[in-house]
Amino acid sequence: MPEGHSVHRIARQFNANFDGHRIAVSSPQGRFADGAALLDGHLLEETFAVGKQMFSRFEHGLWLRVHLGIYGAWDFSGEVSTTLGQTGEYSRPSGSIRVEDSRGETSLASIGAPRRTRLRMAEHEAEGELAAWPPEPVGAVRVRLLTESSCADLRGPTACEVIDEAQLERQLDKLGPDPLVDRGAKARERFVSRVLAKKTPIGILLMDQSVVAGIGNVYRAEILYRAGLDPHRPGNSLTRDEAEALWTDWCKLLKIGVEVGQMMTIDGLRGARRIAALRNREDRHWVYGRAGEPCRSCGTPVALEEMQARKLYWCPGCQH
Repeated sequence: MPEGHSVHRIARQFNANFDGHRIAVSSPQGRFADGAALLDGHLLEETFAVGKQMFSRFEHGLWLRVHLGIYGAWDFSGEVSTTLGQTGEYSRPSGSIRVEDSRGETSLASIGAPRRTRLRMAEHEAEGELAAWPPEPVGAVRVRLLTESSCADLRGPTACEVIDEAQLERQLDKLGPDPLVDRGAKARERFVSRVLAKKTPIGILLMDQSVVAGIGNVYRAEILYRAGLDPHRPGNSLTRDEAEALWTDWCKLLKIGVEVGQMMTIDGLRGARRIAALRNREDRHWVYGRAGEPCRSCGTPVALEEMQARKLYWCPGCQH
């Protein structure tokens, strides 16, 4: 499932290419025909993400809410730019060879579910070399947003609906804090107080979008490993310092994920190790996806179990 960093990246591409334009909205698949008719021809005024959901405001108080779920993704074509940069620890020197991620996570043309799980645009089509404009829809496109020069196609979302201001507020009220939206001590306290008030295992709380928005399976496993916390520990058994440290680390990792386009969770990588991590998921995580392999720190085999029907990876040696 796409996690919070991916949805923030999508929102930023909308900011750069669609916000401020009148949008031709259609539903090639037909399942969103009524919603598309409500939005068609309207000015798209702003787009933002909270956790795993994206909200686009059209004129006349209408909002498009999209939750990608497990299989959802946006494909972009035409003139597509971004406000994203690759900064800090994982930036590449000017003029360096571009590192393409093996799963396409850094692509400007497609953001969301892994490419192998859905029908994508023809791989031989290079960006900016479309034979006709607008391009023919490929696959089950739930909604298409089109300007004179840019196109965004949505496939496979869990939710895609038109809502009003009151419904927007109800949706936002259900969500926990998101470090890129809710900043400062107040947001941190919302997270900490919700964690410390519950007997629920911290491994479940981090996936609860009403506690904190945007964390999925990968970030859950990696944040708990980095903190040295047993995922089974009840939230109310954590100290305030431990809970605050989880929030601080999530703020850091989310920012890196948005800038780089990948869930980079191992710090201090240099040279060949850094290049490998930018290219392959298997080289950029401590425990996620490494069941049975020796822990990178202590050598204990990484454990895999199910927690609320989701895979949980953790190190019994380091997390206690």
